[in-house]
Amino acid sequence: MNVLLEPVLDWYAACARDLPWRRPGVSPWAVLVSEFMLQQTPVVRVLPVYEAWLERWPTPGDLASEPSGEAVRAWGRLGYPRRALRLHACAVAITELHDGQVPDSHDVLLALPGVGDYTAAAVASFAFGRSHAVLDTNVRRVLGRAVSATEYPPPAVTRAEKDLAVSLVPDEHPEVWAVAVMELGALVCTAARPRCEACPIAEQCAWQQAGRPAYDGPPRRGQTYDGTDRQCRGRLLAVLRDSEHEVPRSRLDDAWPEPVQRGRALAGLIADGLVVERDGAYALPD
Repeated sequence: MNVLLEPVLDWYAACARDLPWRRPGVSPWAVLVSEFMLQQTPVVRVLPVYEAWLERWPTPGDLASEPSGEAVRAWGRLGYPRRALRLHACAVAITELHDGQVPDSHDVLLALPGVGDYTAAAVASFAFGRSHAVLDTNVRRVLGRAVSATEYPPPAVTRAEKDLAVSLVPDEHPEVWAVAVMELGALVCTAARPRCEACPIAEQCAWQQAGRPAYDGPPRRGQTYDGTDRQCRGRLLAVLRDSEHEVPRSRLDDAWPEPVQRGRALAGLIADGLVVERDGAYALPD
């Protein structure tokens, strides 16, 4: 018996955020777009891009009919822009292989470009009400603390985590359970400064009962951005996004002063298919 089910669902009913991809009647395509955008990106940054994206491309076919470079341009500053290319490729595959309809099967979703196990489970669950264990970072943290008395989950999803998550999926409305646990991790059982006093399962939480023992696993990597290749790539892409035409190399040179890092970043962008070079000028892909 899942003793966490009722208190988590009651909390979610009272405290869930009103997010557009959760509203009744939202299309499976809109759910898929949200999942691509929300990977490693906060909701507040996703919202304006998501809304503009779906206004411009309300169906997979609408996106598939435009060059992949337009997807990169519309992605703006969400970060990890290869996601834009993958989402475009996903739209093309849905259009060509599935008559423009997002498939409802986990296995078929998993075969789409850019769709991994988590995204396939999330779309199958949230868009179609299928019964899947949806394991993102927030869910892993909640279940790790509540059941295993572990402050943070291991770097990669383990078989034990999957088995635990599957065992907790309820027979009725599994999609609500999935999103409710995710929301609890995002708003209450946060990585830093968890709000245990506001947690609906504090009394059942193994980590709380054990005195909130500190994490003793492998070192957790902190994310840095300033001065990194990621920042350099972002600066170069920004120049191309803001131009409707090809730009000369000098424009890119002005965007980042350090030549070795700039050259490495530009070569990486070209290799990733995010930038194309034509006779010494650069542009987003066609």
